[in-house]
Amino acid sequence: MMSSLYSSVSGLRAHQTKMDVIGNNIANVNTVGFRSSRVTFQEIFSQTLRAATAPDPVTGRGGSNPMQVGLGINVGSIDTNTNRGSLQRTDNITDLAINGNGFFIVKGSNADEFRFTRAGNFHVDEMGNLVTSDGMLVYGWLDYGGRMQDDGTFVFDVNKPVEPINIYYDSYNNNKKVTAAKATENISLSGNLNAASEVIDTDDDPQLIVPMLVYDSLGNEYEITMEFRKTQVSGTPPVTTWTWNINGGSLATTATGTIRFDAEGKIIYDPDNPDPEVTPSVTFQPGDTVGSASFQVTFDLRKLTMYSGIGNSVKPISNDGYPSGVLLSYSIGSDGMIIGVYSNGKQMPLGLIALAEFDNPAGLARGGSNTFVQTTNSGIFINGVKAGTGSAGTILSGTLEMSNVDLANQFTEMIVTQRGFQANSRILTTIDEMLQEVTNIKR
Repeated sequence: MMSSLYSSVSGLRAHQTKMDVIGNNIANVNTVGFRSSRVTFQEIFSQTLRAATAPDPVTGRGGSNPMQVGLGINVGSIDTNTNRGSLQRTDNITDLAINGNGFFIVKGSNADEFRFTRAGNFHVDEMGNLVTSDGMLVYGWLDYGGRMQDDGTFVFDVNKPVEPINIYYDSYNNNKKVTAAKATENISLSGNLNAASEVIDTDDDPQLIVPMLVYDSLGNEYEITMEFRKTQVSGTPPVTTWTWNINGGSLATTATGTIRFDAEGKIIYDPDNPDPEVTPSVTFQPGDTVGSASFQVTFDLRKLTMYSGIGNSVKPISNDGYPSGVLLSYSIGSDGMIIGVYSNGKQMPLGLIALAEFDNPAGLARGGSNTFVQTTNSGIFINGVKAGTGSAGTILSGTLEMSNVDLANQFTEMIVTQRGFQANSRILTTIDEMLQEVTNIKR
């Protein structure tokens, strides 16, 4: 009788724990990135009243099963539901969600351990740090080392240890709110020179003037012009010569040359024996009071054609120089790369957000403030990975992952738990009545 009393007490305690977990789940139904928990029970142990016996063919007696009395239950496990919660669109750039199994890497201070979260409601503080709502720093990589692939994407060294993401300053404390100017080095031109133009002298007015801009190392802007004159047609088959001349305006320069076209209107150029007047390099000298050094620009005229009926249409199609600019805005890509947009039209990487992967995400321990910490059963965090790697998943900007609590399921579990608690409490009252009857026997 006393064992049933203590069994009911263990049942009450276990159901109380389950109700605590259910209450916490329901309380966090609207918590960003929350992972719900589930409670399971297990039998503690049983008292054996009679052991099992095997059949005895000699005596002809059959076997018997064991006789055991259970002695209650305890909590077998409190498991974390690692399924992703629903996604909610916010259109706030620094609200981030993960479409995969990864976690954001955050840290409260230099002395703190790394923490991991699915709650991506981040913001940028006064110093440019990307932080959580509690001020924890978000980690990734800052220095891309100026490396760019052929498709224009930037390359970060993801083998380096992760560091706090800062929108305004890089690892060397360089200010990313402004981007330095770049002197023009290459200009490519494309278009047509009118084959119907008359042959003129080099001193005559040009038949085409092409204006373009160049920049010195300080970002000063200069307007220059490239003049074209049709100066000769000779030979069989005929070869047409056009003379070009560059007017540097306020920039001191002396540059002139010729390009030739064949009878089919194509420019004559041999890659194995390149003509320096088709890809001329011209030196420009700013004024003495400007403070900028001279700079050299290579003009690429290989894309020019010479046909009739479409007039003169030559114009610059690329110019790698630009003035300095200030940071206007930024965006975050699915790979976690933060790209800044500057007032000079240029885009530069500001950082790369890292993700963490674990062999057993359910083995992480809750660390408070919507974070988890690693345990011996979760797998050890060594370094971050780039979004899109393995099962880490991709990053969705302007989106938040909501709680994965299933409210209908939690209310159902609450009713079942309540009934279980009531049933165990009924055992207590019944045992109490039985004990009372036993004491009344003495009377």
